[in-house]
Amino acid sequence: MKERLAGFALMTVVVPMAVLGYLLLLWVGLCGRNERGRAGVRALDHFVNATLFNGYAWESVSSHAWRARDRRWARFIIWATNHFQQDHCRRANKREQPVVDLVLEKGLEKQTVR
Repeated sequence: MKERLAGFALMTVVVPMAVLGYLLLLWVGLCGRNERGRAGVRALDHFVNATLFNGYAWESVSSHAWRARDRRWARFIIWATNHFQQDHCRRANKREQPVVDLVLEKGLEKQTVR
């Protein structure tokens, strides 16, 4: 229960900032520096993976799709990204899997608020 209350309190602050961040990302995407836009898109990618696809917060949708390539949603992601870059999901997983393995080995995915 304590974790849920802490999460709710945090989200009342984070969600409005996330909306502002998304709007800023749109602006940066059109007029700003590529590095800032790339970092924002990467963070948004990890957020979507963690919330919509029940993946790890430190992993992209592409990498997660490669790990779960037998699932329908993952096959669609792999198919779609192959139109932009061949083997994108496999390469993303190859790049990100060592991070996933390290986080799991150290137990960093475990509950922190007790």
